Amino acid sequence: MAKKSGFIKNLFNGSEEDGTIEDEFYNEIETKKGEVDPGNKMILIEPRAFSESQQIANYLKNRNSVVVNLKRVTSDQAKRIIDFLSGCIYAIGGTMQKVGVGIYLCAPKNICVDGEISEEKGKDSEEEDW
Repeated sequence: MAKKSGFIKNLFNGSEEDGTIEDEFYNEIETKKGEVDPGNKMILIEPRAFSESQQIANYLKNRNSVVVNLKRVTSDQAKRIIDFLSGCIYAIGGTMQKVGVGIYLCAPKNICVDGEISEEKGKDSEEEDW
C-alpha cells in the first residue's frame, strides 16, 4: 500500500523519483498532440458541382463525418448529390440528417448522431425542399 500512496504523492507533487511516471505520461500526450485519427474528423464542404460528390464519399469511406452545404449548386445538382450520397450512406451503414435548408450531416456508422432538428415550414417559405 505504501507503494501506491508513493505513486499518488509523486504524481501530484511532480517528483522525479523512480522512473518519472508523470514525465512518461506527458511525453506520451506530447507525441500524440496535433495528430488526428483519420476517422475522427468533421469535414465541412460546399460542393459547387456534382463531380465533388466523389470526394465527399471518400471522406465518409474513411470514417469521417461530413456537413454538406448545398447552397452553391442548382436544385437539380443538389438532388443528384443527395441521391448519390444516400447510396453511399446506405452502403457504409451510416446516417444522413437534414440540419437546415440545403445542409446535411452525413455520418459513417462509427459516429452516433443523437437527436433531430425539427423543420418549421412557414406559409411564406419559398425555399426548396431537397
